[in-house]
Amino acid sequence: MLEMNNDELTTIGWREWLSLPGIGVPGIKAKIDTGARTSCLHTHDYEVIKRPEGSIVRFHLHPLSRNNEIELTCDASLIDYKHVKDSGGHLENRPFIKTLAKIGNIEWELELSLSNREGMKFRMLLGRQALAERFIVNPAASYLVGKNLRQKYGI
Repeated sequence: MLEMNNDELTTIGWREWLSLPGIGVPGIKAKIDTGARTSCLHTHDYEVIKRPEGSIVRFHLHPLSRNNEIELTCDASLIDYKHVKDSGGHLENRPFIKTLAKIGNIEWELELSLSNREGMKFRMLLGRQALAERFIVNPAASYLVGKNLRQKYGI
């Protein structure tokens, strides 16, 4: 059994602001979801563009919930397609990308799927694989590390 020194891990709340600088997302509010194995980012559409050096995914997202006026177009290398069960138990074949993620001063490479989360309160879920060996989650707290990044959009 792997023993962790909890003094080395950062405590975060059940929701946090983070950025995805590798794909040009200056701020997004994420639900910290210990029930989900993988992380997921909202997109209302995407296209796969085949290139000699490898396929990329071009997708659009509204990074702020209840605000469809702000839309970002992002490009990321397609690393795989995987079957993922959503919260309703439905199996979906999703594209996966890898990008840099940042919460507070902590940066790491994050693998995440793309899916339409338009009707959901959070445009991003941060799952167990992203949390492991980095964070401890305090389910009674919010925004312990990630400051509000809404102002990055000029609102």
